[in-house]
Amino acid sequence: MIFKCRPLPALPLNRPYSQVLPNAMKHTLVASSLMLTLGLAGCASDSLTLAPSSPDKPWLPGADGSTESLQTRARNAGALALSEPVVNKNKTYTLPELIDLAQRSNPETRAAWEQARQAALAVGMAEATYLPIITANVIGGTNNNSAELPIPIGGNAYFDTDIQGVVPFVALQWLAFDFGGRSAVVEGAKNLSLASNYQFNAVHQHLIYAVTSAFHDYNAARAHARASSQALANSRTVYDAVKARRDRGLATSVDLAQAEQIVAQEELRVVQSRGAEQDAYQALLGAVGISPMSKIKIEDTRNRGIPSSANVPVKTMVEVALANRPDVLAGYASLEASREGIKKAKSDFMPKIGVFGTLSTYETQFNAGGLPSVENNGLNGNIMFGASIPLYDSGLREANLKEARSRVATAEKNYEQLKDVAAREIVVASNALTSAIQANASAVKLRQAAYKTYDSALEAYQNGVGTVSALATAQNGLLDARLAESDAREAAFTAAANLAFVLGTSTSRTVPPASR
Repeated sequence: MIFKCRPLPALPLNRPYSQVLPNAMKHTLVASSLMLTLGLAGCASDSLTLAPSSPDKPWLPGADGSTESLQTRARNAGALALSEPVVNKNKTYTLPELIDLAQRSNPETRAAWEQARQAALAVGMAEATYLPIITANVIGGTNNNSAELPIPIGGNAYFDTDIQGVVPFVALQWLAFDFGGRSAVVEGAKNLSLASNYQFNAVHQHLIYAVTSAFHDYNAARAHARASSQALANSRTVYDAVKARRDRGLATSVDLAQAEQIVAQEELRVVQSRGAEQDAYQALLGAVGISPMSKIKIEDTRNRGIPSSANVPVKTMVEVALANRPDVLAGYASLEASREGIKKAKSDFMPKIGVFGTLSTYETQFNAGGLPSVENNGLNGNIMFGASIPLYDSGLREANLKEARSRVATAEKNYEQLKDVAAREIVVASNALTSAIQANASAVKLRQAAYKTYDSALEAYQNGVGTVSALATAQNGLLDARLAESDAREAAFTAAANLAFVLGTSTSRTVPPASR
């Protein structure tokens, strides 16, 4: 839409604009303004072209060039590049070293730290309300007035006046007393800051447990890969034994086919176990918080002793945990903060007493009808004491008080539930550690027995008194026993780390029991 405007006729400078503007021109100006407004309003809906054209088809980037521009900006800013980990490729990382690396590299700890800093700054902002607010201001302006004279004077039919002035001033505003409203806000902010600090510790403890669990999962996957490789070697030994008997005419083609099947089956297991090992490795890198492209060496736990079970009564462990678990302490701090909210809501029913003051200078100039101008300036200051007493607000303060009490009731229930969950987690974790240690001892015996069975079955077959089926069964039993032992071993380490986690005793200054 194109608007064409014709020039307005020249207007006398000594008459108001409305008195000389023709009626037709007034109508034209109003119509043009209306059409311009409607035309500009239509521009807002044009931005719908930036959205997908229909709900049943995916959006195709690049239609308007915005995607290429975004990709270029992201690429130039380095936003598409993966982070480069600060790791030593030639170093074998132990579990404590991986935990230390995670605490320095994982973005979760950084985000939790920033949240704790924000909560600390909120305390400072709340305390700042005790201090006065001082502002510098300036007001300036001009006023022009033209009045028609009943009788022209000196050829002038209008009398013009002009007033100009500037008033800079400093204003003071200070809430001196509010019956505990600000103190409740400050105490609430302090409790929330404590809660945020404990949540920061909770993030660290959760990170320690996550890295520990991923570390032992990777070692279990690595043990599976070793067991599968050993099972493949054993299957080839079985195949060689069957083939040797077949060459002497002592084994059937079915026996040889079974031996080949055993080898193929173990080859498949090797491939699967190696894939699972790589997946566990990536999970460990993710828990640490470093790039998936990283190549680091991980400590092997085969020669590490199994952790011992907890010899402390469960009740004692629960009491210790409730005094150390950061999530429990954070929950109590949040409860205390909500209680301060009741004090703040009650203070809203009381008057507020404040001090107000200004200090200003002014300078004005007055011109009238060609007369000599009049200038005036000066200094002005005042200080006042005031009180604001709430009388009626349609029940808003009462509703705020009820809401604050409801928040306290909710926080109390959440805190009680948090303690119950913590106690239950401790009982379960303690039982899991005991079961894992017992399972490991049983798995060791199972593996020893499976070795004897396999050796006996192989020897019997080589001496012509065994069968391929019995040998295959012994081979599979040995593999299952090895896998069960590695799983039970790493599960014991993980259970010990989990117990330390639910007790709230694993911090950056201590090594989890599973890694001692």
